[in-house]
Amino acid sequence: MESYDFIVVGAGTAGLPCAIFGARAGARVLVVEKESVIGGTLHVSGGHMSAAGTRRQQERGIQDSTEAHFKDIQRISKNTAREDLVHLALAHAAGFVDWLQSEGFEFAPDSPRFVYGHEPYSVPRTHYGIDEARSVLKVLSRVAQPLIDSGAITLVLKAKVKALLTDHGRVVGVQFARDGQIRTARAQRGVVLATGGFASAPELFKEIEGFPLVSAAREHSTGDGLVLARGLGAHIAGRGAYLPTFGGLPHPTDPHRTIWTDRPLLIAKERPPYEIYVDRFGKRWIAEDDESIDRKERALLKTDGLTFFTVFDDHAVEMSPNIVIGWSKSDLRERAGRRAGVHAAPTLAELARAAGIDEEGLQVSVARYNGFVRDRVDADFGRTFLPAPIEKPPFYAMRNHGISLITFAGVDVDGSLRVRREDGSTIEGLYAAGEILGAGATCGNSFCGGMVMGPAMIFGKLIGERLAIPDDVVNGPTAEVLRPEGDVTRTAETERPQDLGEIPTGEIPRPKF
Repeated sequence: MESYDFIVVGAGTAGLPCAIFGARAGARVLVVEKESVIGGTLHVSGGHMSAAGTRRQQERGIQDSTEAHFKDIQRISKNTAREDLVHLALAHAAGFVDWLQSEGFEFAPDSPRFVYGHEPYSVPRTHYGIDEARSVLKVLSRVAQPLIDSGAITLVLKAKVKALLTDHGRVVGVQFARDGQIRTARAQRGVVLATGGFASAPELFKEIEGFPLVSAAREHSTGDGLVLARGLGAHIAGRGAYLPTFGGLPHPTDPHRTIWTDRPLLIAKERPPYEIYVDRFGKRWIAEDDESIDRKERALLKTDGLTFFTVFDDHAVEMSPNIVIGWSKSDLRERAGRRAGVHAAPTLAELARAAGIDEEGLQVSVARYNGFVRDRVDADFGRTFLPAPIEKPPFYAMRNHGISLITFAGVDVDGSLRVRREDGSTIEGLYAAGEILGAGATCGNSFCGGMVMGPAMIFGKLIGERLAIPDDVVNGPTAEVLRPEGDVTRTAETERPQDLGEIPTGEIPRPKF
């Protein structure tokens, strides 16, 4: 049985920083990854990181502070996020973004900026790369490579962890399958679960989050680490915090998935809506021009099956740009009736039948809305942008579903990121970081921009640095003053396996229709 200082399960957003900073502080680390490439959701994420007081902000004359950042998170989450974990993340956020910058991170030209896909912060503090999260992966890959070359990090790909090994209740290693063989590895100081969320596991999602799953998440986000931890009695925190991302067109063949690149632009601050939103029964359910995406997401939770339809006419196609991101007007017209969830018809009655909307309900809602346009007052929901009636055929309907990019519930941890049971006791030797904790840990019952990816990397880093220190030193009289410093790379004690080669970051395309 190979022995390491610690083992990381998952080579993604949290797992890579954990291994890197642990190895740089002197630890010998095993990283077990089930995919054939490293990076996890860094291949598909928008890469948003929120941080206050960064060099990047200072260079642009943006005044900010961690106190202001914390107040914004309290405001947006309505005080539902875990304060201890939020404070821990914010205390290190600027330092981590500055470290990325010092390692050659390529910021997008307009970063940091306000982002309106979620409730905005009070100042521009959302940082991201020129190639979204893949800009982060580029840096982490470059920093990790010498550590792999030296043997400080041993990377095993296409290997799925089957079990956590325990000794008198303490996690001491892992059992994993690779190339049809079962292997084991021992961890002297701990095992770190960094396996991401479960937004591609319909049954697990329904059980824990309580809603039907329509996902745009990575297909490998199947909750493996959560299942492993729960097998040892780990508590699942954050139930009831789920919010859907607001709207996405259905996948042509898979009812549990959507295609993120083909999505309507439903943010009123970025595109005033010419359409109305109706549910399966043809009833409107919110002011479509409400600029609060948070209010829209919460209202969507109350619709039947988290499903709604945007209904508009050909005048709206002419007047409203970017109804679907990346689609021209001719694209929309040509795909209606061919693309799943996109319908067109010469009459509202025929449109309702084609889309699966209650016929009478839709006709009543459109007639009522047209009356509001004529009178310049929306007596039902207070909509103020009333540009034109819906009356010019053909009529269009696009079916949308509240979609999941991340999961909100996850493995419970204490303030030191040790996994704990329902009674509050910790599972010795077991740590967790990243989306496996659930977005609810740092966002609460809300979307706080940049507060999933950023804390994932920060928490991974902190665990890696902690596990690089021997237990007898951590628990000794110098524990409070001893911190790993410098750029230390430990020489391998055993020969690095010859078949691992350079880090295969791979070229994983975003899903396309």
